[in-house]
Amino acid sequence: MAASHPKLDELIAVLAQLRAPGGCAWDADQTHESLVRYLVEECYELVDAIETGDRDAMLEELGDVLYQVVFHADLAAHTPGEDFTIEDVAAHMTAKMVGRHPHVFGDAAAREAMNIQSADDVVAVWDELKAHDKPDRSSVLDGVPQGMPALALADKLAGRAEKVGVAIAVPDAVAESATEAELGAHLLAIASTARAAGLDPERALRTALRTLQEEIRAAEAD
Repeated sequence: MAASHPKLDELIAVLAQLRAPGGCAWDADQTHESLVRYLVEECYELVDAIETGDRDAMLEELGDVLYQVVFHADLAAHTPGEDFTIEDVAAHMTAKMVGRHPHVFGDAAAREAMNIQSADDVVAVWDELKAHDKPDRSSVLDGVPQGMPALALADKLAGRAEKVGVAIAVPDAVAESATEAELGAHLLAIASTARAAGLDPERALRTALRTLQEEIRAAEAD
């Protein structure tokens, strides 16, 4: 029997009432686009709560992120041409997770044949199934959101570069970083040095990432 989630249903009902006629004028005026700033802010606040290990803050910030999902789903349910609900969102995600984990949800013969032994094996299966699900993607760069913070984007693009054999030069001082604390100190020193020199480290990294993406596309074309 499926588990009951009355509090989740209550949250959905609260949002629906806020946006219904006679509800809250601010909520009724919002759009997907106007909510983006709040979605980004709430995600960063959740990251802070996770990194500080604050249980109560994490509970609150998870709720704020969940509320954004419910809000966007309610908007879609009342927007001609979108016409999907929170149930559709959940159904799509459930199908995706089940489909991407045949080693868990497949039959016994399929699970045995896949012989998943490690997290790396899982990632390889995920990438293979993702490529099958999205055949229109012709580059490892397709689907990478360019609006990510530069450092997070750099991490993602480094992984994509590795997939196509594009090497990234790494200074010895950085290569020798054994811990996140040491790496953090290097990154802080770079940002401090950039500031002293009147340089913008965010823009500098984004410029380097554009060059890296050109190299990746060139490697794919060979």
